[in-house]
Amino acid sequence: METINKISWEIRNDIGIITLDNPPENYLVQPEFVPIETLRKWTSYDYLKGIMICGAGKHFSGGGKLENLFTMIRNKENINESMDKGKAVLDHLENLDIPVVAAIQGICFGGGLEVALASHIRVCSENALFAFPEINQGIIPGLGGTMRSIARMGFPRAMKLIMSGDMINAEDAQEMNLVDFIVSKHKVFDFSFSFLQRLTRDRPLPVINAVMKALKNARSLSIEEAMKEETRMFCELALAEAKRRNASSETQK
Repeated sequence: METINKISWEIRNDIGIITLDNPPENYLVQPEFVPIETLRKWTSYDYLKGIMICGAGKHFSGGGKLENLFTMIRNKENINESMDKGKAVLDHLENLDIPVVAAIQGICFGGGLEVALASHIRVCSENALFAFPEINQGIIPGLGGTMRSIARMGFPRAMKLIMSGDMINAEDAQEMNLVDFIVSKHKVFDFSFSFLQRLTRDRPLPVINAVMKALKNARSLSIEEAMKEETRMFCELALAEAKRRNASSETQK
């Protein structure tokens, strides 16, 4: 296991686990809560088939401590550069060609919610609470939370969540399409880990990568370009599978 900035990393089987390890609220030490170079190293193992993000103890994350943010500004640190680095970390997670699952229990506020939104799937406990409380302190989400909220929930629901600053529970979060699964608070980790394993077990990594790329292309490219890329990847995979089967049959003769 490796630890940096109160963030832990380990690999179990072929699943990487990122733990926000600053209990009890698991506050993010800074916007770039994991140095991007470290995250790239962690996620570069060529046998990884999925990533799970969770919080140590009872909570996922309370986000960033605002007093730390305001201290940075008073000390004339380049807050814009720091936020850009934080966004690069979340962009990297979102753009991985393997599935990323957030296992959420307890509070998931502010920057913690932005981390969850950068994941592809969100599993939460029945006692989970979600909020963007930034507006109550005269600011707004700054790590891509507005855009990802709209992409996930639609404009009206995203506006309501961000503008009100109110907490919502697990059932409301699921109704708003913010989370995908609700499970018992004692089963969040195991459910999320098992879900990733079921999703990827016995699937060749090139196929997993192709699925993720095709799905992302559907959101970022034109219909024509996305379909062209889908066909290209299909043909590449079909050719590779045909060669594998031919080699297997030759071996059995």
